[in-house]
Amino acid sequence: MRTFAFGRVALLCVLFFAGARLDAQVKPKWTAMLAPFQIADDLYYVGSQDLAAYLVTTPEGNILINANLPSSPKQIRASVEKLGFRWKDTKILLTGQAHFDHAGGFAEVLRETHAKSMVMEYDAEVIRSGGETDFLHGTGSVPTFPAARVDRVLHDGDTVTLGGVTLTAHRTAGHTRGCTTWTMKAHLPGESAGRLRDVVIVGGYTLWSDFRLVDAPGRPMSYPGITEDFHRTFAVYRSLPCDVFLGDHGEHFGMLEKVARMGGEGSEVWVDPQGYRDTIDGGEKAFEKQLAEQRAGR
Repeated sequence: MRTFAFGRVALLCVLFFAGARLDAQVKPKWTAMLAPFQIADDLYYVGSQDLAAYLVTTPEGNILINANLPSSPKQIRASVEKLGFRWKDTKILLTGQAHFDHAGGFAEVLRETHAKSMVMEYDAEVIRSGGETDFLHGTGSVPTFPAARVDRVLHDGDTVTLGGVTLTAHRTAGHTRGCTTWTMKAHLPGESAGRLRDVVIVGGYTLWSDFRLVDAPGRPMSYPGITEDFHRTFAVYRSLPCDVFLGDHGEHFGMLEKVARMGGEGSEVWVDPQGYRDTIDGGEKAFEKQLAEQRAGR
């Protein structure tokens, strides 16, 4: 019991000091509560007003996608339980990217639920190190977070199956080296029983000023192959069939505006293939602009 108590106190200390470092970088909508809601028969939103977390429910337990900030598990748990599901029935924990705002709560969720964590290659080591092996570590853009175990390292195209529900992991690298876009088939409430929709949960595609896409004197590229990774990522996004467009940040897919429309439109509001295409187009244009500027020495 003393060993357990010491470990518990140590974890709380890590969470406290990590939280203190993050305060200046956390946006209000990242922690603002949002009532959980159903997207599809087995898919629910349990995140905040911007940091997305998704619960995939099955007869054999549930899958949680994203643990968000180190402080987020309490809010995510409350949302899961408000929907009528048991927190301890979370059997698998996934993420879209190994940054502090999506994987910061990994250690706490795993401690509370005893779920198995499954993370894409490259990002797996970042989560194990609490962000210290991130290629942007030291720039101030990506704070560290409590390190967590990874039970299964995923590779591009791997599937995660539980209780008859299957998700496919697509490595869409660049934003992080193991950035992961999740796809699944789902039935929307109110639609004909045999109609399944293609769901895409975009892992990330954005760049910050700290991203280096080319080598320059004293400013090496962020990691070897980053430019090729981004090119491949946008090609992957264009290849994915998409009906239901979701992502790791609500602002990327107009979530709050769509939530406001749910009362009149129901789950159909999430069917947005054009929004998906427009978002990917915009992301690629921003990437090409930054690449051209860096190649020009700006």
